[in-house]
Amino acid sequence: MSLLDHIHTCNRWNPADFEPFVVGGERLGLVRRRFAKALTEGGGDFVRAEDGLHWVTAPADFDARSDAFAAHAADWDRRGLISHRHGERYPVLNAAGEARFLMDRAVAPYFGIRAFGQHLNGYVRRDDGLYLWVGRRSQSRRVAPGKLDHMVAGGLPWGVSLAENLRKECWEEAALPAAIADRARPVGIVAYCRDSDRGLKPDTIYCYDLELPDDISPRCNDDEVESFQLLPATEVMRIVDTSDAFKLNCNLVIIDFLMRHGLIGPEHPDYLALAHGLRSAPAVAQ
Repeated sequence: MSLLDHIHTCNRWNPADFEPFVVGGERLGLVRRRFAKALTEGGGDFVRAEDGLHWVTAPADFDARSDAFAAHAADWDRRGLISHRHGERYPVLNAAGEARFLMDRAVAPYFGIRAFGQHLNGYVRRDDGLYLWVGRRSQSRRVAPGKLDHMVAGGLPWGVSLAENLRKECWEEAALPAAIADRARPVGIVAYCRDSDRGLKPDTIYCYDLELPDDISPRCNDDEVESFQLLPATEVMRIVDTSDAFKLNCNLVIIDFLMRHGLIGPEHPDYLALAHGLRSAPAVAQ
């Protein structure tokens, strides 16, 4: 395991395994071929053609299309074609970034829909260097139970601003009030595209830094995180560089933090590959 291994892992997928998802003449995502086949067996609202999987009966109206897709997702859930539904809705964007309808967060990977999230690096500055707050995910979490995580991280649902969502996540996951959450600095994005058990995840993460004084500590405020610990940033780097202890995408946000704060410098043999891979890594066939 190495820093660069995490970049590769988050960008490992084979384009040949997927076909376009087309709605109203627009390509909106990518669907695994075997899932597309399952949706079209027996005919119905979804049809496969040379240029991809078409939702041929999709309503033109935004709300009607969102409701119709939600009804399909509920049926797929009952039939076991998808693993579950989350309850939060993400926008389905076209190439111009325009929302065409809404899709449940848990269903988005089945259709290769780009999802957006926010990760916050909570850190403390001491005489001997930087320290990072690290959370441990609850064993009851559906995704990456027991893995290490950021102090605050979460998806960005439709209809909630970045600032509002960050305040919500800071309170729910770390009991940090809005006045502290608002001190967080946006520092860029991390993007990746990887194959997952549900399909394709072309995700974009908005990254934030929040410097905290020694007298303010996060505390568990829901069942998503079971504990927090404050670790030297050099120890966090060692963990990332030698293990898969962190939830997969957290590794990328941590690497970005370490590079921006000078703990990974140009002398690192993989410096350029890391810098490019955090935002523009190519597809890697499995």
